[in-house]
Formats: sequence, structure tokens, C-alpha cells
Amino acid sequence: MPKTDRRILKSQEAMKTAVIELMTEKSFDEITLQDISDRANISRGTIYLHYSDKFDLLNKLIAEHIQQLRNICRSVADLDFREAILPWFEYLEQNYLFFSTMLASKGAAYFRTQFVEFLREEFENEVKQSGEKNASISEDILLQFIVTSYVGITEWWIINNMPYSSEVMADQVGLLLDRNL
Repeated sequence: MPKTDRRILKSQEAMKTAVIELMTEKSFDEITLQDISDRANISRGTIYLHYSDKFDLLNKLIAEHIQQLRNICRSVADLDFREAILPWFEYLEQNYLFFSTMLASKGAAYFRTQFVEFLREEFENEVKQSGEKNASISEDILLQFIVTSYVGITEWWIINNMPYSSEVMADQVGLLLDRNL
């Protein structure tokens, strides 16, 4: 696999950072490609070398973070909930600007939809394997409960400037998941 030129990576990172920073200042609909190129200190042509438009840039940025979360989930699949959740909250913490912008921005409803779908996929097997513990509860209802609870606690934690450490969140959310799955 050929190595990507550092200048290309630097330009792509500058564009991603620019769009997120701009979304903290105004709605995504108000952001222009010129705004992004000015903030990233690159030409508009450079944007078109990598992305078809601002929507493509945002979609690829969201997909990148969802894929990172998916990779984390795969790497911790055999651990108990507390141990498995800690890398998740650490990733959210390390990428606070992205997640706080996506969860607080009206222009990022697409992110929330992708986030919910990702969590649905990740928790589906756990719900199916909960067996006797949840025999009297519909799998659909339990899955919806777990996913929306997880999204809600993540939103709350990020929007409130992470009032608890990643470790505390992993412990607490891990206990809640153990009780319900």
C-alpha cells in the first residue's frame, strides 16, 4: 500500500479541523467552501482534490470517527463492559471538539443518526444474548432502551464538559449495562 504524502494528510486534517471549528461558530448550512479554505489556509481547489463538497467532507469526517469507534468495539469485544467502555470514553475525550460540536450542533443531525445506527449494530448481539435476564422484555424495546440510554449519557457527558473522568464513566455505565444486559 503506497504511503500518503504528509502534505496531503496535513491539508486533509486542516480541512477537517476548519469545518468543525466553523460549526462551533455558525450552522453548517451557513458555512461556505471559502470559509473552510480560509480557515484551513488552503485554496478552494485543494478542497475539491479531496472532497466533492462540504457535505462530502463532513460525511467522511463522521464516517472516520464512527469507524474508529467500531475499531475500538472490535478490539475490546471479549472484555467485560467496564473494561470495554473505558477506551470508548477515552476516545470521546480525546476528540472532544468533534463530538461536542456534533452533539450540540443543529446541523449535525446526520451524525446522531449515524451514531444511533452504529450503537444499534454494536448492541444487537448483546441484547440477543441477554437471555433469561430479559426474557419478559421485547428485544426491540430493550435494544432501543440501551441505545438511546447510551446516546443520552454520551451527549450529557460531552455537552456538560465531561464532569466525570473517563474511568468514572466507564465504571458507572459498565454497571448499568451489566444490570440490563
